[in-house]
Amino acid sequence: MAKARSRHLAHQPATPPAPASTPLAFSFGEPVPVLDRRELMDYLQCVDNGRWYEPPVSWDGLARSLRANVHHASALTVKRNVLVSTFKPHRLLSRSAFSAWLMDYLVFGNAYLQAITNRLGGVMELKPARAKYVRRAKDLAGFWWVPGFDQEQLLAGRVLHLMDADINQEVYGLPEYLAALQSAWLNESATLFRRKYYLNGSHAGFILYMTDAANNEQDIDNLRKALKDSKGPGNFRNLFMYAPNGKKDGLQLLPISEVTAKDEFLNIKNVTRDDVLAAHRVPPQLLGVIPGNVGGFGDAPKAAGVFYENEIKPLQLRLQEVNDWLGEEVINFDTYQLAMTGV
Repeated sequence: MAKARSRHLAHQPATPPAPASTPLAFSFGEPVPVLDRRELMDYLQCVDNGRWYEPPVSWDGLARSLRANVHHASALTVKRNVLVSTFKPHRLLSRSAFSAWLMDYLVFGNAYLQAITNRLGGVMELKPARAKYVRRAKDLAGFWWVPGFDQEQLLAGRVLHLMDADINQEVYGLPEYLAALQSAWLNESATLFRRKYYLNGSHAGFILYMTDAANNEQDIDNLRKALKDSKGPGNFRNLFMYAPNGKKDGLQLLPISEVTAKDEFLNIKNVTRDDVLAAHRVPPQLLGVIPGNVGGFGDAPKAAGVFYENEIKPLQLRLQEVNDWLGEEVINFDTYQLAMTGV
């Protein structure tokens, strides 16, 4: 029986030798754009769904992008605040209603005012319809209110559509800052990356390379525990290691990441900030930006005066189109801000 077994084993094929270790090369694939497929900037056309036209870009994406970047949101808020401060309230349009209507125009490039009438046809109130949920009807004469699934309805009465005209279509307006959204998103991504970098404790990352013989295993365990406790809450703690009769390189600390980060964080933040402010044409001193040079940004009142003349006044003229539509001077502005800025 033993001979038969040994004869059987003799006929078994020999185990193939382990393949020699060979270099392995791989790649991470092609870069994938952030706005892939049907997202915010999938700008093709205003699709006709049978009842209304879909907007050329995602209104929800524009709404979310408002708070993606501090400079983008602050620039729009500055324009809103200046216009609201100079607006003269009217019996048909309150200051709060004007502020909501104006913010729609600045964010979406579209603003809608619904004239609420009485039984005799007289206008009792001008009510802003939020641009995020308004769609133009297929005949371009009516307007649909689409706040959610199975909630659509036609807006009753007269509706004014004030829009910042687009060069590609005449159905909806588009905001003028679209070219700066990529910079605003990059600014947000840099901030989120740095937050995660700190929260996960990676800034304390290193390899402790130890070759000296420790007196006992308890010393190694104590050091291991101290290193574990240095990550997360309570990081940046000081560590002490005593190695008697140790060699010069017996204990080495090899950092694997640095708090200075090789991601050019500050440069990304500054460049994207400048892009956003250039798109909005708002002087940085009006947003509370601290200058990075000794000379500063110049005289703030003079910058505010130029900003008022070049940006706020043209917006006031656009908003006063309501007066022509209604046949009554509802939108009117004070000019006391000019004296304050020295213009």
